[in-house]
Amino acid sequence: MYAIFRTGGKQYKVSPGDVIRVEKLPAQEGSQVEFHHVFAVRKETLRVGDPLVKDARVTGVVLRNGRARKVRVLKYKRKKQYRRTLGHRQSFSEVLVQEVVGG
Repeated sequence: MYAIFRTGGKQYKVSPGDVIRVEKLPAQEGSQVEFHHVFAVRKETLRVGDPLVKDARVTGVVLRNGRARKVRVLKYKRKKQYRRTLGHRQSFSEVLVQEVVGG
């Protein structure tokens, strides 16, 4: 059994029991979350939405909110004495998928 859904502008393929990292959600650690933008669900047969599967959802629990490792970005132009260093840490939420409903 699996589902394909969208959150944070990205698509994820999950099964119950999976732990995934998604873009930061406005939810506290330990709280229940539901994802309603489900594109496909497979239980016995595959149901594909047009574009979404009606009455389908993925439920889970937020395990933790955190920030990823720093990514360093260097801008450089040769012969012009131009260098810039930037850093970025992306926020994320770690979600334990509990149930796939629909299909």
